[in-house]
Amino acid sequence: MSQSHQQPALSKCPGCAEPPAAGDLFCGVCGYDLSAVPARPGDRPTMAITVPPAASGSEAVRWPAAAETDSSDVPAPVHRPSDLPGTDSGGRPLAEQEQGPGAAAGQGAPVGPGPEPVGGPEASAVPVRHDDRAVPGGAEHSGDFALAAPDPRTAEHAAAAAAPAAGGKVCVACRSGRVDPDGYCENCGHAQPRERDHMEQELGSVAAVSDRGLRHHRNEDSFAVSSTALPDGSPAVVAIVCDGVSSASRPDEASAAAANAANESLLESLPRGTHPQQAMHEAIVAASEAVNALAQEPAGAMEHDAHRHQNAPACTLVGAVMAGELLIVGWVGDSRVYWVPEDRSRPTARLTEDDSWAAQMVAAGLMNEAEAYADERAHAITGWLGADAYELEPHTAAFKPDRPGLVVVCTDGLWNYAESAEEMAAAVPADAQEHPLRGAQVLVGHALDGGGHDNVTVALLPFAVRPQGAGSACETV
Repeated sequence: MSQSHQQPALSKCPGCAEPPAAGDLFCGVCGYDLSAVPARPGDRPTMAITVPPAASGSEAVRWPAAAETDSSDVPAPVHRPSDLPGTDSGGRPLAEQEQGPGAAAGQGAPVGPGPEPVGGPEASAVPVRHDDRAVPGGAEHSGDFALAAPDPRTAEHAAAAAAPAAGGKVCVACRSGRVDPDGYCENCGHAQPRERDHMEQELGSVAAVSDRGLRHHRNEDSFAVSSTALPDGSPAVVAIVCDGVSSASRPDEASAAAANAANESLLESLPRGTHPQQAMHEAIVAASEAVNALAQEPAGAMEHDAHRHQNAPACTLVGAVMAGELLIVGWVGDSRVYWVPEDRSRPTARLTEDDSWAAQMVAAGLMNEAEAYADERAHAITGWLGADAYELEPHTAAFKPDRPGLVVVCTDGLWNYAESAEEMAAAVPADAQEHPLRGAQVLVGHALDGGGHDNVTVALLPFAVRPQGAGSACETV
């Protein structure tokens, strides 16, 4: 059945924009002749848009052919605008200075309108930056962002890696970026190891190594090694090792303060002629005072201070002094001193007694040593340096070795993996007497290989004995 053609209904009057009623030939508001409105045109076919042919002669833009990928299938870097001879809107070559470093960074004189390349970001080769103010004088709101790391294949990157900024640190991860003051690489963003994560020092015949270990997020151990002279001119060698108490606040600061204070006290008292054992006692007291000072609140501290009710900073301390023919040890806590004779066939010894729950159980006869140290409470310390310590009880002991040997001063981060004197002697390398730094490195590696659950610090002091007449040797150690 055929249908009659009808005038398409209008949604609003062309004269007054009021919607007309259905079937009206004239607008009821303004009287506009609605029949005079032309009918809607029919659909038009879609027209294909063709790209005009490239211009000929000097007007053509000749893009360099893209280099092929190398054997590693890494695509060649995108060309930069400075790789092409630039022209201004009049077709004249740009000035030479506009093709310099500023132009290479996308900051040269503006180029007039020209043919816009087709093919996406790679074809346009617009330089990218970290932000709108990455280059002085740049556009304020470019909207571009730079890649965090430069292309390692470019000459600029290779030069930066070969010649880092004078006095600046180079990133341990990418080996090219500069490290900012906050300890992060400006190139790849990698956090750099902190100075205390691994420390080594060798001073004459004494050496020490400290390492963060594999489980802790920071190194809470500290050490100090030094040497001085007694009033008679004979040398005195000092090694102090401190272990911060992790359950207390600022344990890393406590161990550093204690080690420095004890070392300075010994360097002051030994040249005055103070007996080494008394000097060690005074050094432990000085270290305790230094740690106590960390707990003092500044004037005007607020009652609601978040750190007010935290445990006071605390640490343990162990030290050794070689002065004349004497070996002096002093300690508070559970860090230890071992004696390893040069002749490994002779007996070894542990020269300190722990201030710990396990040691108290053994001393009281309630447990044997194996049972006590197998208990989960074994390493709970009963003596430490800090404002909340029950009572300061420095332990000191004097020994007069009759044979050469090695003094091992260490925290529990090491002796947990070589607890007995025999185990410690087995872990000490044979040439540690001649190369104490290498020996300390090996011992730290021994703890890390065992699991590295704690910070590890060890100091080695080779002890030499003067030739003595028959019968004058002392079997102290």
